[in-house]
Parts: sequence; C-alpha cells; structure tokens
Amino acid sequence: MRKKHHPKKKISSTKKWSAKLHLWFGLSVGLIVFIVSLTGTLYVFKDEIQNSLRKEAIYVKETTGTPLSINVLKEKLTLEINEKYPVSAVEIPLDKNKSYKFSYYEKNKKGWNYFDEVKINKLVYVNQYTGKILAVYNEKYDFFNIVKYIHWSLLLNSTWGPYVVGIPVVLFIIMLITGIILWWPHNKKARKGRFWFNWKNIKTWKRKNYDLHNVLGFYASFIALLMSITGIYFTYPYVKNVFNFALSGSLELPKEKEIKSPDSLLAKNTSVFDLSARETRKRYSSSSSFRISLNGKNKKGKELKNIPVLVYGKEGRFSERNQIVFDKYSGKLLSDKPHQQLSNAEKYANANYDIHTGSYFGLFGKIIWFIAGLICTSLPVTGFLVWWGKRKKQGKKIS
Repeated sequence: MRKKHHPKKKISSTKKWSAKLHLWFGLSVGLIVFIVSLTGTLYVFKDEIQNSLRKEAIYVKETTGTPLSINVLKEKLTLEINEKYPVSAVEIPLDKNKSYKFSYYEKNKKGWNYFDEVKINKLVYVNQYTGKILAVYNEKYDFFNIVKYIHWSLLLNSTWGPYVVGIPVVLFIIMLITGIILWWPHNKKARKGRFWFNWKNIKTWKRKNYDLHNVLGFYASFIALLMSITGIYFTYPYVKNVFNFALSGSLELPKEKEIKSPDSLLAKNTSVFDLSARETRKRYSSSSSFRISLNGKNKKGKELKNIPVLVYGKEGRFSERNQIVFDKYSGKLLSDKPHQQLSNAEKYANANYDIHTGSYFGLFGKIIWFIAGLICTSLPVTGFLVWWGKRKKQGKKIS
C-alpha cells in the first residue's frame, strides 16, 4: 500500500514576511538588544540593593533637636569636601530618622562619552543635626549608574547616544510583533504546544532551545512591548507627542511659565532655603522627600530664575510629583502645583520612568519586570541558536 502524502499547508504571506523581518532584525541588532535587556534587568532592584548597602549612611542615630540651617550644612560640606564645583542640590527626607543627601553634579556638553560628559556626580549623606558627613559616594563610577548609562546610551553622549539605542529598540518592537504573529497557532491542536514546554519525548537541545525562544518569548512579549515603548518615549519627541495628544489633546506639554521675582530689588535673605524647606514640609507633610536646587541651575546647566522644589510623594517613585516655586531673594511662595492639578499627559510624563522600570506597580511589578528582562536577555541568544541550527542543517543537505 502506498503511504498517503498529506499536502503541506501553505504558509501565509504575513507569516513569511514576519519570519524574514524577525530574522533580519534579530541578526542585525541582537547584540544591542542583549546589552540593553541585561543592563535594564540589572537596574530593576537598584534602590533595594543600594538602600541595604548604604543603611549606615541613610539613617541617623541622633535625632534630637532641630536640623542645622541648610546654608550652614552647605558651607561645612564645601570646606570638608573641598571640591572645585559647587553643591548642586539637597534632598530632604520627611522622615526625621533619615539623613540629608547633598549632591554635586556638573556636565560637559562637548564630551563624546559618559565619562567625558559627566564632570562630577557625587552624593554626600550628612547628619542634619550635627553636620557630620556620614558617607561620600562617587556616583559617576557607581555600578548602577554605569549600568544605567549603558542601557540608556551605550555610554555615549546623552544628546545623541540614546538614538544609537533607540533605533534597535524600535526594531525590537517590530521583532516582538512579528514574533507574536509567528507564534500564533493555526489550529487548536497546535495551540496546546505553544503555551508550555512538552519535553517528555524531546531529547535534542535544538528543539528545547526552540521551545525556550518560542514559549518564553510569547509570555514576555507583552511586558517587553510596554518596556520598549516607555523606553523610546524618552528618546523620540514624536512618541511623547503621540502620548500627549492621546491623553490631553495637545502635542506639547504645557510649558512652565517663568515667574518674575517681585523681590528682586531686595537684599537676598540668607535663610531663603530654610524658609522654602519649612513651607514645603508644612504643605506636603505626608510626602517622602523633596529636592531643592542650591546652585541656581537645573540639571541641564540652565540658570533658574527662582527656587523650584520637587516633592516626591512616595519613596523610590517619580510618578507622584508636586512642584513648588519660591522667590530666590526672599523665599516667598510664588506657585504650588500639586500632582492632582496636572493634566493626564503631565501625570503620564512623570509616571513613564516608573512604568519603564516596573516600580509603578510596586515590588510585585519589579519582580515581573525582572523576570521579563531576563527572558528578553535570553531571546537574542536562543534566537541566534535557532538560526544557527537551521543554517547547519541546510548546509548538510546541500553537501
């Protein structure tokens, strides 16, 4: 009896093109996807690890009395640290048991790489009751900071470096979509083997590797899409514009109006920072911490007309932010913009970083993001092995 030959099922043109794009993009940007995924995964638990390692510096033992003036602490710091750059800012926790964090930060815009661009990035923990320096950390060479900038720009200049990462991430988004199309089963029978591993009678590593790429890739793809889109939100203005328009009906976020100081002709009050801190504590007593600029410049080096104070609602989160502005001569309150009054687009702009890192969803979110990151790191490896295995097999057939 002749064996019945079942006609091969035709592969749709959508799946054919998906397979080609998936392969071409995977081979072209796989290495960068691997690096970006690995560094992003390593960064997820940065706060938890640093808080544990820096516990002695974060918490103060003597909490009696009132904190010293910010100006006094700043001057003491300047003398003891003896840096040629001025103190940039101070972060003040609402928890009286935690120390103040003073930072030094200066950039060289012409630097072509991270180490040339960042002149100084130091973090100094100070006991606000005694003025004692508890610890000094050179954040420029900190493991997590270097990991962050590899993830962000492959340690290239922060102006154009993110585009070197951004283009592969856009291609990775296309790979994720084509991967879902390729994974999608054509019938119920095929569906059973797509959701989990069925290795009972499988002995070859090639098949197991294929299943790892296929099954794990499917489960991680939806989180990976969210991570990728929130990542390119930072890089490409048009992505941000799409979000802004969808959330608030306008392409641009409302620009902060510069408030002219009504007290610019007065002599500068030496307690201006303390007045600002006192008023901030009063208005946002249930918040986590607040940050005051001390050198009159923002992180981009632009001169500030007043004193902006950023108030963080929850520890380790940037999504719930309030902003107060004080007169830099008298310390009078000029404006108060709580989180609740922001537009949907502004709220999302503040939340995008937390969504990208998983911290927006708490510890559970970080765990899920960490697992998804590990899978994304493995995909270029298992994908390359799938291609290499097929290539060798085709080579044998030809010979």
